[in-house]
Amino acid sequence: MLLVQTIAPLVAVTIGCAAFASRMQPALAADAPVRIVALGDSLTAGFGLPREATFPARLEAALRARGLAVEVANAGVSGDTASGGLARLDWSVPEGTHAVIVELGANDALRGIDPAVTRSALEAILRRLGERHIAVLLTGMRAPPNMGADYVRAFDAVFPALAAAHDVVFDPFFLDGVAADRALNQPDGLHPTAGGVEAIVRRILPKAEELVARVKAKRAP
Repeated sequence: MLLVQTIAPLVAVTIGCAAFASRMQPALAADAPVRIVALGDSLTAGFGLPREATFPARLEAALRARGLAVEVANAGVSGDTASGGLARLDWSVPEGTHAVIVELGANDALRGIDPAVTRSALEAILRRLGERHIAVLLTGMRAPPNMGADYVRAFDAVFPALAAAHDVVFDPFFLDGVAADRALNQPDGLHPTAGGVEAIVRRILPKAEELVARVKAKRAP
């Protein structure tokens, strides 16, 4: 998760979001595709994985298998922090987006960034998406235990507090059931394998369906 950020992932996100935006027209029909942007770090970008095995791609496939018309754009940047996600929010989430999955914070914890800074950035993201009437699925993150009990307590409390303060769908821990499982992680012990991504998608799918349902409820006459 803590990776050297290069121009390549930024270019990839720019191209991906531009292509996503180019397909966007006002979507008023009840059966129009729900356009979702996955805003995150390397866990979203799919570090070490082919594009078709990334979290956004597999989630889109899983939702479509449930009969839901969706498009999930990959706006993940390796090495990104919550503050980094806030800085690029406007161009990573283009006009016409109906919903956003916010998956940020892992790099904040690994770098020992003050949890108050992480919370401030995430709160700004949620507020600005709310002002744009975009539905949100906020995924939580947990600090590694080697950061110390006080830091872990403060950091881990950020996500449920934000979920309680904002009208969002909430998933308490993005890596639940995957973190620390060698069989589901790449050799670095930080990034899920393709099998790990599938495990994440299976677990988070009900939350993603709830997110889509919120978008559709707004369309109902």
